Amino acid sequence: MFGGLTGNLKAKEALIRMRRGGRVPNALLFAGPDGVGKKLFALQLAKSFLCREANDFALCGQCSVCSRIERFSIPDAADKTKDEFKQVFFSEHPDVGMVAAYNRNILIDAVRDLEREANFRPFEADFRFFIIDDADKMGDAAANALLKTLEEPPAASHIVLITSRPESLLPTIRSRCQTIRFAPLSPAEIAEFLSRDGIHSEGSALAARISGGSIGRAISLDLEKFIALREAMLKIMENALFRTDFAALLQAAEAMNDAKGSDDFEQSLEILETLVRDVWLVRNHAEAEMVSNFDLIDSLKHLASEVGSQRLAYWLAEIEKLRQSLAVNVNKKIGADALLLKMAAG
Repeated sequence: MFGGLTGNLKAKEALIRMRRGGRVPNALLFAGPDGVGKKLFALQLAKSFLCREANDFALCGQCSVCSRIERFSIPDAADKTKDEFKQVFFSEHPDVGMVAAYNRNILIDAVRDLEREANFRPFEADFRFFIIDDADKMGDAAANALLKTLEEPPAASHIVLITSRPESLLPTIRSRCQTIRFAPLSPAEIAEFLSRDGIHSEGSALAARISGGSIGRAISLDLEKFIALREAMLKIMENALFRTDFAALLQAAEAMNDAKGSDDFEQSLEILETLVRDVWLVRNHAEAEMVSNFDLIDSLKHLASEVGSQRLAYWLAEIEKLRQSLAVNVNKKIGADALLLKMAAG
């Protein structure tokens, strides 16, 4: 049933038990980090109900039903309009739909459309399936609109909420869903997947280690860009630690601020945070498997010999503060300048 999906054995076993026992609830909450396969699991669950060729819940994966369930036409970020996101997006199968966020919000109109669609009889099968992607992006109004459907779920409809931030959902929403928890994948699982699919053939081990347990991130990773950013962040750490060149630090802050977009700026901060964490781990004699940037182990050991754990912890706290402040549109230039000067001073 989930044989083609990588990792999360406990989630697989829980869903298989539900399916074989005929006890799949009408409302499920798939909670776990981004990029670990929650949406793929939801689609596989839908296939287990709708596939006409399934044998003991083993999906064929090749019939018209299976192939149509996977094909959605959701607009790209560059050319989407708000009106398009006021509805459920259906796959090529008329009984499988998805609600997606417009920018950073799930629109109340889309939730109302889901409520309407969930009450329709299935077109081709015995059940209908709806996925709410990034369910934590529902505001209170949208969440309360969904609550009515969850309180009185249509017998023939299943709704799967997907989120990496379950704590952001209303407690009343969480209480009406059965939660299936997903965990980060191990580097070995990700590396095996990348090798099997011929992705990052030259750097699959590194991509697996730095992806934070997310296959999605490992697949989309631009290794060349990552290595260039990492080299710049490593230089920042050296300058901050040895206080050899304050001008270079400010130039580095300027370079971070001149990033093409907020994603590049945030990626630089994330890489810097990971490097500092790795130095802290090396200094505290952690197991080698815990170090993300294992290919830089000699540089990490050198830095670890020159800086104390307390200072590293301070750096991590300041980096995390800046990352959190980006959510409220802090000025990147001011934030980067302040961070790097604090690192040099502290």
